[in-house]
Amino acid sequence: MPVLQKEIEITPLRLEGALLIRPSRFEDERGLFLKQYTRQLLAARGLRAEFSEQFMTTSKAGVVRGLHYQRGDAAQAKLVWCASGEVFDVIVDLRKSSPTYGQWEGVGLNGRELSALYIPRGFAHGFLALKECRMIYQMDNDYSGADERGILYNDKSLGIRWPLEQAGLKPVAQPVMSDKDRKWPSFADCEKFE
Repeated sequence: MPVLQKEIEITPLRLEGALLIRPSRFEDERGLFLKQYTRQLLAARGLRAEFSEQFMTTSKAGVVRGLHYQRGDAAQAKLVWCASGEVFDVIVDLRKSSPTYGQWEGVGLNGRELSALYIPRGFAHGFLALKECRMIYQMDNDYSGADERGILYNDKSLGIRWPLEQAGLKPVAQPVMSDKDRKWPSFADCEKFE
């Protein structure tokens, strides 16, 4: 039986400027066709709609990547989605001028729904792989290694509630992550945006 959702659905998240985008989709016995976004749809909301880079990562269950961002003129708006598997995706608002400054929000993304998360410039981003996953990132600015920054994923002042048990980890277990991600500073000590 065909499944048809004609319109792309955009839901503003609690953090100022962040959006969850549910794609339009047509599914039948042949497979799936979907449209995740249009430049015009994002531009109509005043969002940067030109992407200059795209990356893909694969991660095993229990992996944490992040919380990453780029500073200054190298800052990036991102459109991220989970092409397969399942993740708990987290964003942190680093914009001092924002009403949601210093707050975090977590969203479930998975390869069944194929929803995308639009993350404005001035946010840190990371995720926990709940199942083996493939994540796609599109950025509106080129990567700059010299401007890469991060925040420690379990910074106590942020109080992010990572669902480690859902990823098969015990509550006191350490997720699998890079050495670089284990050494990021706390939220209090990280570089912010005005």
